[in-house]
Amino acid sequence: MLPELKITQLRHFVWVAELKGFHAAAEKAHRTQPAISLSIRDLENKLGESLFEKRNAKTAKTELTPFGQHFLPKAKELIAHHDRIAEDMTLLAEHKTGHLRLASVPSIASQVLPELLLEFVAEAPELHVSFFDDNSDAVLKMVENQQVDFGIANLFHEHEHSDKTFTPIWEDHIGVVCPQDHPLAQQKEVHWKALREHRHISNGTSRLLEDTEARSLLGHSQFYVSNMISLVAMLEAGFGVTTLPRYAFPKESNTLTFVPLVTPEVIRRIGIVKLTNKSLTPPAQALVDFILSKSAKQ
Repeated sequence: MLPELKITQLRHFVWVAELKGFHAAAEKAHRTQPAISLSIRDLENKLGESLFEKRNAKTAKTELTPFGQHFLPKAKELIAHHDRIAEDMTLLAEHKTGHLRLASVPSIASQVLPELLLEFVAEAPELHVSFFDDNSDAVLKMVENQQVDFGIANLFHEHEHSDKTFTPIWEDHIGVVCPQDHPLAQQKEVHWKALREHRHISNGTSRLLEDTEARSLLGHSQFYVSNMISLVAMLEAGFGVTTLPRYAFPKESNTLTFVPLVTPEVIRRIGIVKLTNKSLTPPAQALVDFILSKSAKQ
C-alpha cells in the first residue's frame, strides 16, 4: 500500500533540508522544534527510510541521507504541483481565472453589457470570456445545449421553459421605428391601428405582439428581417416601419425615430436564463451576482 504523503510534512522536510537544521525550520513553520521532529519522523516511517543522518552533537548542521538527497527534488515537485492546483482553484473560485461563456440578445449585448463586463474583468485579468449575441430563441438553445454558462434573453412564454430559471432584470418598452421623415415620426405616441396604414416589417421581437390586440399586424407584414443591420438598412431605405424594444433601437442612427407604442403597451422583460438543475461555474455565478448587484442600484 502506497504511503499517503502530507503536504505539511513535505514542507517541513524541505525546510529542514534547506535551512540545515530543525530549529530554523521550526521558526519558519511557526512550530516548536519537537513538533517538527515528530513530523519528520512520521514522514520517515511512511517512506520506510531515514531522511537525515544522525545528528552530531558537535555540529548544528543537519545533513541528508542518500535517500533524503534523492527524495528532496521529488518533495519539491509534489509541493509545487499542489500549490499550482491550489492557486488555480482559488483563482477560479474567486472568478479571477477560467473560461466564462455567455450569450445575450443583441440589444443588451451592445448597449448594456460592454460597460458591465469592462468593470467585471478589471478584477480578473486572466479570465477568458466567450461572448455570443443572437436572438432570444438562439440564446435559449445555447443554454439548453450547455454551449454557454447562462444567457440573457426574453422568455416569450415562461411556462414552456420549466427546465430553466429566469431572473428578470430589465424592462423594455416596445415602440415603432420609422424614418425621421415618415408621417408617424411626428407623433408622440402611436396606436397599433395606425400601423395598418403603412407597410409593416416584422422581426424577431415582433412575437411580443402575439398575445395582444395588435397581433393581426404580424399576418399583414410584407417583410420579415431577422438581422438588425439588414432591418435598419431597409427602414432607412423607406421600405416601411417596424416595432422594436427601446433597447434594440439603434441610438447611433441619425435617420430613424423611435415612437412609443401606447395601445397596446407592450413590455419586454429581459433577464438571466440558466438551466434549473445545473450549478454555474464560479466565474459565471460571480458575473450573475455582479449584474444583479448593479441592476439593484439602478
